[in-house]
Amino acid sequence: MFELHPRLAADTFTVVELPLCSVRLMNESALPWLILVPRRADLREFTDLPTAERHQLMDEICQASDVLQKLFAPDKINVGALGNMVPQLHIHVQARTSSDRCWPGPVWGKFPAIPYDDSSRDQRLAELKTAFHS
Repeated sequence: MFELHPRLAADTFTVVELPLCSVRLMNESALPWLILVPRRADLREFTDLPTAERHQLMDEICQASDVLQKLFAPDKINVGALGNMVPQLHIHVQARTSSDRCWPGPVWGKFPAIPYDDSSRDQRLAELKTAFHS
């Protein structure tokens, strides 16, 4: 049975459920940052998915990238699946701009997160949900 890793549950908010992945918003208001988590038990690597689901995962990564591109017009979309801290397969999809505080480096570990306040979180979630359903 699928269970979301506790760290992902603590650090993210549900945006939408796609056919394979739960799309979650990272609690980092400094940049638009989605996490896609395939709802399958005991996954660590892309290769743990059957071929058809690997293709579905790529389609959902592209969908998430398109949503971020449409809403935020970033300079670059970063996509990564590291799993060094959280072993459960999850994919980071980040909208990066040359003016973000970590540019051009990675976002991990450089600055402490700036969590969303309730109002900003709710507004961002509403924007994302609308964009995923359009």
